[in-house]
Amino acid sequence: MNSTASAPAPWQSGIRGLRANALPGLVLQAAALALVLGYYHAPAVHQALSDLARFRERQDIAFSAGCTALTGGLVPFLYLHYGQRNASGRPRYGWGQGAALIGFWAYRGLEVDYWYRFQALMVGTGHDWRTIALKSFFDQFLYSPLWAVPMTAAAYERIDGEGLAADFRRGGWFRRRVLPLMISNIGVWLPAVAIIYALPTPLQLPLQNIVLCFYTLIVAHQTSPHANDPVRGG
Repeated sequence: MNSTASAPAPWQSGIRGLRANALPGLVLQAAALALVLGYYHAPAVHQALSDLARFRERQDIAFSAGCTALTGGLVPFLYLHYGQRNASGRPRYGWGQGAALIGFWAYRGLEVDYWYRFQALMVGTGHDWRTIALKSFFDQFLYSPLWAVPMTAAAYERIDGEGLAADFRRGGWFRRRVLPLMISNIGVWLPAVAIIYALPTPLQLPLQNIVLCFYTLIVAHQTSPHANDPVRGG
């Protein structure tokens, strides 16, 4: 019997990743919402988060880079190194790739920190619905699709050693590599950023890092060299 191969549409990969991670994503978003509600309504939670905000401000960009490198780079790398093997039994990422991943997320921590500061400067620091809606819109429909998601897709492809320049020359790179991530990005981050922007600016990055630790596992799965392999049938 002849085998036929048909590559799934890129949006199908995004929907597949979104469905697979829907329940953990909802749990994570609920936990983030509980922290925000605790900050405004539970004195003990408010005190703990205020202490964290003061510590974060004292450390400044060192906190931004270090915490994001930990949650977006190191923790997911260790999970993928020891928990995700290819067909030959080798880990997805070696230690050199892990170092590149950690370095990438350290940089992204600085970028996101300054993005939050820029948003606060341009839109304001309030937590009213209008301020949150504007920041969420700029975040998810300008910053993310135009810069953050394409840059992340390119970085993971480069870390995987796939030959980024050659893949660009194939054509349709945005549709193949970025669109699936954008779909998952909206599913995870659109509710999350609305929750994040409800906190004072110094606490936004720490809460973002909690969501990020989960999201990077989605990214690693969807940017795997075999994520969009053709489906074969007999």
